[in-house]
Amino acid sequence: MKTAWLLRISELAILLALLVVLMGGWTRLNDAGLSCPDWPGCYGELIIPGSTEARAQAQLRFPDQPLHPGRGWIEMTHRYLAGSLGLMIAALALGGWAHRQQPGYPFGLGIGLLGLVLLQALFGMWTVTLKLLPQVVTLHLLGGLLTLALLLRLRQRLGAWTANIQVRPLGIRSALAGGLLLLFVQIALGGWTSANYAGWSCSHWWQCERDQQVELDFKQAFELPEAHGGSYLGGHLQREARAAIQMSHRGIGALLGAYLLGLALLLFWRRQHFKALVLLAALAGQVLLGVLNVMHGLPLGLAMAHHAGAVLLLVLLVWIYGQIGFRREVRHG
Repeated sequence: MKTAWLLRISELAILLALLVVLMGGWTRLNDAGLSCPDWPGCYGELIIPGSTEARAQAQLRFPDQPLHPGRGWIEMTHRYLAGSLGLMIAALALGGWAHRQQPGYPFGLGIGLLGLVLLQALFGMWTVTLKLLPQVVTLHLLGGLLTLALLLRLRQRLGAWTANIQVRPLGIRSALAGGLLLLFVQIALGGWTSANYAGWSCSHWWQCERDQQVELDFKQAFELPEAHGGSYLGGHLQREARAAIQMSHRGIGALLGAYLLGLALLLFWRRQHFKALVLLAALAGQVLLGVLNVMHGLPLGLAMAHHAGAVLLLVLLVWIYGQIGFRREVRHG
């Protein structure tokens, strides 16, 4: 096949992007984002210093940053995976150069992905050099998920082009695109919640607190902090601002849940029963995980499952978009 190797690379890149996004969440939840005080290496090395002498030298380079090898390996594994993904995306962009003039080939999407992954590298560096500045952390998360979504679309479009299939948009595509947009808004709020350590600010699953009135400070909650040279590890906001972030995340989550429920009903009406049931199951699981995280104070396992649930919803919506968002017809000529 004329692009068989590009198809295989795109599939490997999707798997690697999934690992990068999940590993990024694991890094964040383990507070390992600043475990390496420099970038792209760690304490001046490309691997975590292992010997006693190497660790002593590392501490001399960064005397104010204690070396924690376990957390350091979490962060460096994330960087190794992200670097490998960047090389695969570069291969996809360069490999598509020969087909750039052919009708229907998604060359622009490959180039866009290459630009995005380069921007992601910068955000990865700024995450460290600006010491977990919340807006940088949030944009880095969104960039990773956008990379995954665009890789999925690239694979779908490569498959259609390789099979000589012409695509025509159907009306349901707009509803699916709306769901994806709202999901990204919700993920952005989730990232802002995590970056400001606001997940612990409310302990009741519906209202913020059962037995007390919490004044929500929305103004402070969404002010962009300045890079002042200090670390944002642990967050700087007052409890009222963190609670406002948490409740905003829940509010948009309720709106997203209602929208996806309506989308599932639309899929049932279009006789796409399996896709509707899978979407409903993923949505129900994510809502349950959100409630359990609040009730149990964000234990690591549940928090990671909630992160993975958001990734699953994104993958499902993009998959459905590619499966029924188009009417497929054989292209002639």
